[in-house]
Amino acid sequence: MLKSRLILASGSPRRLDLLAQAGITPDKLLPMDLDETPKRAEHPRSLARRLAQEKAEAAFQHVRSDPAWAGSYILAADTVVAVGRRILGKPEYVEEASSALHLLSGRSHWVYTGICLITPQSTTRLKVVETKVRFKRLSTIELKSYLASGDWRGKAGGYGIQGFAGTFIQKLSGSYTAVVGLPLSETVQLLNGEGYEFHDKWQEG
Repeated sequence: MLKSRLILASGSPRRLDLLAQAGITPDKLLPMDLDETPKRAEHPRSLARRLAQEKAEAAFQHVRSDPAWAGSYILAADTVVAVGRRILGKPEYVEEASSALHLLSGRSHWVYTGICLITPQSTTRLKVVETKVRFKRLSTIELKSYLASGDWRGKAGGYGIQGFAGTFIQKLSGSYTAVVGLPLSETVQLLNGEGYEFHDKWQEG
């Protein structure tokens, strides 16, 4: 029987690494460039859910008329960092990253990661994973050095937990992999529940 293929609607190397940890290698990467601007008064959880779904649906529309890829599993995810209801986006400039890090310093914030799976039967499955993260109070040298590293670029909230900013974390309640960009346990559960097979890769080792 022909194995169903998996399309990842993302080009994130972090998400690829997490999937590889579970023995999953997407057959195609299809990043979707969408407007990620929150709607008026939109809750961060709702934003993460909406963007994950919109990315998956955009990828679905992109391949549905292509016989080579129609009928694939499509997986998408989106991560939103928020302090209360204030959403911290992906900073483009060092001043934006500095503002975000000053806000996060010495306090707790929430990371909402939405995942969306569209099955070969066109069924949509959605889940949002919430993680509470507490930063220590950052010193001037830590802030200056982290900003100079450029490790904040392209990352929600202006930091990547898997990089230098991992030293900033005092406490984490929830899913570490969700903060990296893809809640691995929940993603595997979704794929398993919809019949996507990958455990044969484990047996090869």
